[in-house]
Amino acid sequence: NRPEARNAINGATSRAMADALDACEEDAAIRAVVITGAGDKAFSAGMDLKAVATGEGADVMGAKGGFAGVSQRDFPKPLIAAVNGTAQGGGFEIMISCDLVVAAEHATFGIPEVKRGIAAGAGGLIRIAKRVPLAVALEFAMTGDPVDAQRALQLGLINRVVPADRLLDEAVALAEKICENGPLAVRVSKRLVKQALEISEEQAWELNMKGLAEVFTSEDAREGPLAFAQKRKPEWKGR
Repeated sequence: NRPEARNAINGATSRAMADALDACEEDAAIRAVVITGAGDKAFSAGMDLKAVATGEGADVMGAKGGFAGVSQRDFPKPLIAAVNGTAQGGGFEIMISCDLVVAAEHATFGIPEVKRGIAAGAGGLIRIAKRVPLAVALEFAMTGDPVDAQRALQLGLINRVVPADRLLDEAVALAEKICENGPLAVRVSKRLVKQALEISEEQAWELNMKGLAEVFTSEDAREGPLAFAQKRKPEWKGR
């Protein structure tokens, strides 16, 4: 919430986001989280260089969960970015730390650090090739050129492009759609999909069986079929 600074991340913002995500993770009533920026210019301009110049660099990068409290966080619940403007540099890295992305029509995306002789350091280079084809990821990384929202959608980098005045409504609607489902099943499904990117198929099958055992022995796994048979909405417990 720093629209005057294009939502750049200083030490206080990084710590505040870390605290907020900790609270969301611990609260069982919260089943999905939407991250957005204030105003309509920028989702986030990334690291606040003025803050870094005054000695806040360690606070910006060293908050729990890394940059902006999210870049290195293994957040178990669905995390949705509602991109309300520019998401470049560190803003891109916050966005790509999220599971799903809903973008306003005027949003732009990129990791321009190489244009300044530096490299993206908060996960953009780690995650980009997991979202788009390798050749596209390398073009992002080596040219630093941005793309607009429609191109990002075509590339599979984001999930939705919507009018700016509908952005939060659409992001929350996506979160609510997810929250209609069993929360334990959603968390395990997210975990298995992400783990499968990093390991062999043999290892993935082992984790898959463990995940399925966790889900199918839960209260929710009994409640779901029962609610279906009784033609009513399930009452999920998340366990």
